[in-house]
Amino acid sequence: MLSDLGADVVKLEPPDGDLSRVWGQSRHGLSGFYTQQNAGKRNVCVDLKSPEGARLTRDLAAVADVVIENFRPGVMDRLGLGWPTLAAANPRLVLLSITGFGQTGPDADRQAYAPVIHAEAGLIARQADFDADAPSDPILSIADYNGGLHGLVALLAALLQRERTGAGQWIDLSMRDAMFVTDDYAHHALDGEPIVRLGGQVFDAAGGAILVTGEFKHIWRQLSRVYALSDGLEPDAPLENKIAARRATANTWMRSFADRAELTAALEKANLAWAAVRTHDDAFTRARVADVDDRGGGQRRVIDSPYRFSSAAAGVRGPAAHRGEHNAEVLREWLGLEAAAVDTLVANGALLHE
Repeated sequence: MLSDLGADVVKLEPPDGDLSRVWGQSRHGLSGFYTQQNAGKRNVCVDLKSPEGARLTRDLAAVADVVIENFRPGVMDRLGLGWPTLAAANPRLVLLSITGFGQTGPDADRQAYAPVIHAEAGLIARQADFDADAPSDPILSIADYNGGLHGLVALLAALLQRERTGAGQWIDLSMRDAMFVTDDYAHHALDGEPIVRLGGQVFDAAGGAILVTGEFKHIWRQLSRVYALSDGLEPDAPLENKIAARRATANTWMRSFADRAELTAALEKANLAWAAVRTHDDAFTRARVADVDDRGGGQRRVIDSPYRFSSAAAGVRGPAAHRGEHNAEVLREWLGLEAAAVDTLVANGALLHE
């Protein structure tokens, strides 16, 4: 996101490689996922465990605006890259640390990938409860992207404050906290009340499955008001019987249309928002994409930036990099290192170049 917004982003990658390099279809040594997440970034491949690699990283941080890391708490300190060290060399630095559970507390040292946070934040159990199904992890790394988005917000706020005060700061962002603060159902837990399912309702309808937004009570109210739908029951009938009858009536009504266009027009007349339940492949035919160099003489599509400004440009600004591709370029520009010094770092194992 920072790269799409115009920042010079340098990814520091370990010699054994980013795990996501093997996720998805590989073309010319670059996977689909890695290409999507790293298009536009430059790459320096450095061994942080070597004294020379750690020193080189400190030197880069000393001239950077921002450092982003998501090691477990204590790792940066052990590498000689902790906040006191980095801030002493660069008081204007903004350091963003994204962890699963924050820098302190009983869970701080635990490993935390997105599924761990989905489980610990209550998402998996709640979904299973709603669907009356066995618990399973969502098919999307919600906690990772949610943590990254909240991290970006905090980082940009810290940069704005730095413009006013001249001082940087350290941001401690917990993925679990980020999940809690963006949870539609948090107020139910805090108020100690039962959960009422929000979101859309899916119906079997003309043209296939269709989602209609809102609680079913709202949907039924609109359909009965505009089209005089009735459940056929007495007013004092048990609530569960009413719900079952009304849902069956709504389903029958939605299947009664000749085609999807007639149905959606009727839903819109009732002031109900709807959505086609699209397949994965069909949905992405509508995505905003950009073409980037696939590093083999061709082009590869990636999802483009969602930001549209009235008087500025944003978007993917280049291809994904191979490991260490920009070692010499970045170290010359940022630190003034000559080629011979870079070669020495490669020779002693501090840097790797594919």
